[in-house]
Amino acid sequence: MEVGVVCIPDDEDLNRFRRLVDTTDGWTVRYNKNNIKVWVQNISEKEAASTRIRMLKTVNVMNDVSAPLAYDVLHDPEYRKEWDKHMIEGKEICMLNPNNDISYYSLKCPTPMKNRDFVTQRTWLETDREYLIFNHSVFHKDLPPKKGLIRGESILTGYLVRPKGKNSCELFYVTQSDPKGSVPKWAVNKVAQIVAPSVMKTLHKACLRYPKWKSTHNPGFKPWLYPEQAMGYLPRLNMEDLLAKQEYQSDDSLDETGMKEEDFNDSNLLAEDKVL
Repeated sequence: MEVGVVCIPDDEDLNRFRRLVDTTDGWTVRYNKNNIKVWVQNISEKEAASTRIRMLKTVNVMNDVSAPLAYDVLHDPEYRKEWDKHMIEGKEICMLNPNNDISYYSLKCPTPMKNRDFVTQRTWLETDREYLIFNHSVFHKDLPPKKGLIRGESILTGYLVRPKGKNSCELFYVTQSDPKGSVPKWAVNKVAQIVAPSVMKTLHKACLRYPKWKSTHNPGFKPWLYPEQAMGYLPRLNMEDLLAKQEYQSDDSLDETGMKEEDFNDSNLLAEDKVL
């Protein structure tokens, strides 16, 4: 999978994502508290000079949430409006097949960063031992950059959920996303490492509330589980609607070059993130 390339992932793509989840060699733990652990990937000085953001991964061991429940919460677009208070807008645009779609997501970023949006191809899969959801950025003519938002780029972002028992699971999150714009590299990595644990805590709370919410909000509608619902839910992708990366321009008028490291202290970021 490559940024800008729309295709159905193969077994090697799935296995690559699993390896990122499972390996600990070449990763450093940056947070380990209350069943949540955060790693950042070690990179060489040469690699650090050529990339804006390190890959990050998080695991949350949820002893009171089943794997199928966590998978539903990660998928349900209507419920996300209830728990994701950073989301400005989120919607599915079209589908490649019942396990792949193209989606749009815009979010409110922690001050002093400007708000971002993303257009991604999203893939999901349920197996007898795990649930996977991951995405990468693509380019669609009906989703040009919007004024007031910086178009970010997901190199690879996703979740993997594994059951630990009937009512417990491990929720993994892996991401390497470039926010673009002029935000300094050090700020990108600092924000990611601070916000990740808070997001995992928010997801845990959302999982606990979901059964009651879903019971009164179209409880039988889960197109991520039932292909017959998915086929009638979204239009098919028209390959002529896809664009090459070089045709895209983002809102470069949003200047972030004046950021200072004191703007990114942990307390300010967590105060900003508490609305999640």
